[in-house]
Amino acid sequence: MISWLYLVFSHQAASWLLGVSEWAFGALLFAGYWDKRLGILGALGSTATFIGTVTIIPFMPDGWDPVAGFPAMTGNVPFLMKDVVLLAVSLYILKQDLVRVAQR
Repeated sequence: MISWLYLVFSHQAASWLLGVSEWAFGALLFAGYWDKRLGILGALGSTATFIGTVTIIPFMPDGWDPVAGFPAMTGNVPFLMKDVVLLAVSLYILKQDLVRVAQR
């Protein structure tokens, strides 16, 4: 899902764009403690970010052990698996903030 970034931007610019957006979404999640509407924006952004990084996992070069096969991870795949959990957390926060805003 993010391969288009490298066609539009240089690798460095795409890296900066992703880094700045992730910091912005983190700040919005933190601000959501006081204003749930900002938390919703942060949760939507982090959800989109983690969906993008989770889609990389199946296509990671040398990500799966050639001898053991599919479930045996190598390379950067174990590092990216944390994004599956963070995606679930982002969806949970989004749901909680939506419920709290709807109750007002």
